[in-house]
Amino acid sequence: QVQLVESGGGLVQAGGSLRLSCAASGIIFRIHAMGWYRQAPGKQRELVAAITSGGNTNYADSVKGRFTISRDNAKNTVYLQMNSLGPEDTAVYSCNAKYLVYSYWGQGTQVTVSS
Repeated sequence: QVQLVESGGGLVQAGGSLRLSCAASGIIFRIHAMGWYRQAPGKQRELVAAITSGGNTNYADSVKGRFTISRDNAKNTVYLQMNSLGPEDTAVYSCNAKYLVYSYWGQGTQVTVSS
């Protein structure tokens, strides 16, 4: 059974930082591309950051220079370090694992940034 479990969300003041974690089980983690997505109320889900199995990364323009995605294959975990947070970053953040036609989602973690 595949499980992706996010943690690290919460309430933070503008300008603050949070580190999200997504622990995976039931998959061969190292071969999966991993991504962090977010969905704000009334908006479509958007890709925030992604990292390939080889470690290549890409980011949404809105988070470049503020967010960093990384992975630890030994721990089957992907991280999202979020700095200089603003109210516009408030959303439910979910992680995704992809390999070929297979795609798995976590349940999401709420991030709320107060102004």
